Amino acid sequence: MSRIEQALSGWVAASPESPTPAALVEAMRYAVLDGGKRLRPLLVLAACEAVNGSAQTALRPACAVELIHAYSLVHDDMPCMDNDVLRRGKPTVHVQFGEAQALLTGDALQALAFELLTPEDGSLDAATQAALCRLLARSAGFEGMAGGQAIDLASVGLPLNSEQLHAMHRLKTGALLQASVMMGATCGTASPAALSALRDYGAAIGLAFQVVDDVLDVTADAATLGKTAGKDAAQDKPTFVSLMGLSASQDYARQLLAQALSSLQASGLENTQALQALADMLVNRQH
Repeated sequence: MSRIEQALSGWVAASPESPTPAALVEAMRYAVLDGGKRLRPLLVLAACEAVNGSAQTALRPACAVELIHAYSLVHDDMPCMDNDVLRRGKPTVHVQFGEAQALLTGDALQALAFELLTPEDGSLDAATQAALCRLLARSAGFEGMAGGQAIDLASVGLPLNSEQLHAMHRLKTGALLQASVMMGATCGTASPAALSALRDYGAAIGLAFQVVDDVLDVTADAATLGKTAGKDAAQDKPTFVSLMGLSASQDYARQLLAQALSSLQASGLENTQALQALADMLVNRQH
């Protein structure tokens, strides 16, 4: 966590000679620093560890995926989307800096993510750069996070069935979490079977994260969550709790955790303790 925070602070900063307005950089730092669970970058580093890769090599993709996540939150909170006023226990970016600045902040964070993945110092070879960029772009685009958000916006007030709800959240939330795992795995060496098992692990925790998120939206308060509680029901959004009920959703999250841990066992990789711990933390978190 300390290394991630230090790296993010160093990269989300303008050079002294930069012509970029200070207000934009301030908004970018406000959106990224001093908050969040850092689950996605931690997954990158843990997966890199599992395949005996270099943590230093994985630091750039770890921060890149967090920048994509941060940009998505900035845009999702805006009035044209979820119209939320609280994120990570503080006012959302558009509330603090205005809508135009929030839009630019998200755009700039997204661009910076891919800049991090293409360094000129030789720390990432060209093939690894290309693989990482493809993983991140695909998970964030219309076949990933953005596509899932589009389905979400189109589904307000509609009674989605289980298959439709799963499809939406595999894109909206799951794709970027799974990509975090696979980006970490790209920084090391693993057999095709191990990579397949890691992909399955990522899919299971990606879905589990959303199930737990839906549960917490019902059971936790805003002070604990650091964001508005109960907003899914208030906005008539389809959730796992509205589809399955609270108790069944909690059971389902535990089943997905078991699936994730089983996939790690099947991978044959020895250094999966961090991935195991992150899966357990993700499902048993209180915010």
